[in-house]
Amino acid sequence: MKRRDFLRRSATAAVAGIAAPYLIPSHVLAAPGRPGANDRIRIGFIGMGGRARWLMQNEDLSAAQIVAVADAFVRRCHEAAKIIPDGEKWNKYHDYRQMLDQEKLDAVFVETTTHARVLVCIHALQAGLDVYGEKPLTLTVAEGRPLVQAVRRYNRILQTGTQQRSMPINMYASKLVREGAIGKVQTVIACNFEGPKRWSPKQAQPIPKGLDWDQWCNQTELRPYHRDLYYKWAEWRAYDGGGQSWGVTGWGTHSLDQVQCALGTDDTGPVEIWPEEPGPKCRVTMRYAGGTLLKLEGPRRDHADLGAIFVGDKGRIEIKRGSYTAEPNELLEGAPEPTPEGPHECDDHIRNFFECMRTREQPNADVEIGQRSTTVCHLVNICRELGRKLRWDPIAEKFVGDDEANELLSRPRRKGYELPKIV
Repeated sequence: MKRRDFLRRSATAAVAGIAAPYLIPSHVLAAPGRPGANDRIRIGFIGMGGRARWLMQNEDLSAAQIVAVADAFVRRCHEAAKIIPDGEKWNKYHDYRQMLDQEKLDAVFVETTTHARVLVCIHALQAGLDVYGEKPLTLTVAEGRPLVQAVRRYNRILQTGTQQRSMPINMYASKLVREGAIGKVQTVIACNFEGPKRWSPKQAQPIPKGLDWDQWCNQTELRPYHRDLYYKWAEWRAYDGGGQSWGVTGWGTHSLDQVQCALGTDDTGPVEIWPEEPGPKCRVTMRYAGGTLLKLEGPRRDHADLGAIFVGDKGRIEIKRGSYTAEPNELLEGAPEPTPEGPHECDDHIRNFFECMRTREQPNADVEIGQRSTTVCHLVNICRELGRKLRWDPIAEKFVGDDEANELLSRPRRKGYELPKIV
């Protein structure tokens, strides 16, 4: 069955409110194809907000050809095309499923809202494409596991958009921590990141012309349109876990991913989490199986909040984005050059993604890494919501003996936007 045939079937099923029993093209389940060494990678972008436009400025995208873009508000595709070189050549779609159906692509960059991301990623994987999935990778803990399964089942590459994983100096500093340069890590201190807010209903506003509001709402409730829902979506619990700069799933995703990397816990996570005081903005402490405490209590310090402070019994390392400091000073010897901030800070990460598309090796921020780091973010929000100590089983991805907490690991999905079966 051709890719366009099975995607057309899935789109029809979605409209009918049925989770389609996907028929996957045989080439997806066979040994994965790869672009040739001299082939220009053909990519599409799904979601054309500010982050997509920012990534499009990346110089390593010159190794690829952007051939198509999609957004539920198609006007954003046309706006981006006016400011990005060669944008007038893109094919533009209001429904990403049509793009997957009709275009011959090698990969997609999924830059949608968080609440739509997993479904879009899985559809792309089932279409035989590799995926660059923006962070935070998931809206809930539970929807992340099917995404991991899809990547493995369909032999695809998924790079999570936590670009510090590809910054040489960040990885060098992380290796120092992992290999005991500061001794046993006793405490890690990160910023006290903020959680999401709950939406208070407001008077409905007219839906802008060209916006497919049903598609944009995706798995969530089909609320009446309001511009604050659409333009400030990262603030609201229905759509994100706190995606604003100092939010749990905003800069918090980068910070907590940096912690996971330096502690060497990419396939696991903390085992306990508790609030230090009542309230939705309370400080939170987590304990890892080896005894290390992760404390979310630090003040805001701009880009230092993208990393963490690691305190060991023989020294101290603070990892930031693109740099680090250390005590003793000898730990700075031999470090790579700092990574400059700005549009090109993702160069190495995108380059790694494209290289892995050719070699079929695991990328620096593989889907399992993305799932685990994003889960730590979700644990913070759940702990604050319940206001009590929780025990976490990172292998089962369940809370221990706590049905109320386990109910918060997933959410009901609106009819027509269920996750497809991974077959």
